[in-house]
Amino acid sequence: MPAVADSAAADGKAIPKSELSQQTVEVDGHPITVWSKTAPEPWGSIVLLHGRTWSARPDFDLQVPGESRSTMDALVAEGMAVYAMDMRGYGGTPRDDTQWLTPDRAVKDLAAVLEWVAAQHPSLPPPTMLGWSLGSLVSQLTAQRHPALMSEVVLFGYPRKPGATYDPDPTPMPEPERRKTTAEAAAEDFIIPGSISQAGINAFVEAALSSDPVRMDWRANDQWNALDPAAVKNPTLLIHGEKDPYAPMNNQTAMFSGLGHPDREWVIVAGGDHAAHMENGGPRFVHAVVEFIRRPH
Repeated sequence: MPAVADSAAADGKAIPKSELSQQTVEVDGHPITVWSKTAPEPWGSIVLLHGRTWSARPDFDLQVPGESRSTMDALVAEGMAVYAMDMRGYGGTPRDDTQWLTPDRAVKDLAAVLEWVAAQHPSLPPPTMLGWSLGSLVSQLTAQRHPALMSEVVLFGYPRKPGATYDPDPTPMPEPERRKTTAEAAAEDFIIPGSISQAGINAFVEAALSSDPVRMDWRANDQWNALDPAAVKNPTLLIHGEKDPYAPMNNQTAMFSGLGHPDREWVIVAGGDHAAHMENGGPRFVHAVVEFIRRPH
């Protein structure tokens, strides 16, 4: 059975804001933006990957005056080197000439970033990989194909039913939609009253629209058909909010049961929804992640 985490409000301890740096990793001639915050002498490193709509900074480094909502700051306070990648067409990373992103392209980019992060910390184990929502699918596919690039994988808000299949693209492909993002869409993951302050929601909406004014376009969704829980051979933490509408219990049960490594944990952040890491259950989320990374081997 999964562990169920208490969803109490933050314990009142302010988390200091760490300095944010921006790096560029060239992958097949294309610049990939990686944001980083690092403890002075980190004991481990972690790579964070955002989801379908919003990029790394609003998702993982949300700054709210008087509140601690940044996952990056919280992980730095735990002593880690923290990196957050913007996929192609998100945040600081431009679209490439195709104007589209595909699962296989995202996996290749993430693999290159994991290699780059490992090179920044040659005395440490390979980084932990944490993917949120659609980013958890990219993380899983990367783990299946490049298990040596990560020490363990954290699948957060996993949105897929194991075994689901997707049809090939239509022929001919339409042009990319390049749809404008909206404040309503930015706020829609915060569905539980009292789980986050209105100031926190407002700050996220502002940051999200500033970083990602245009929604990125994906194609080749049939490449997700390669996802197979049994092919994940890294230790795995499955974590999600109790009320997450994208992570129903039946799907999470099937995912957890099918994972291919015996070293695995399942944590539910009680009272949390799809954005549990930014809400009042954020400290419990960070605790679960750090506890899993630092478990006895």
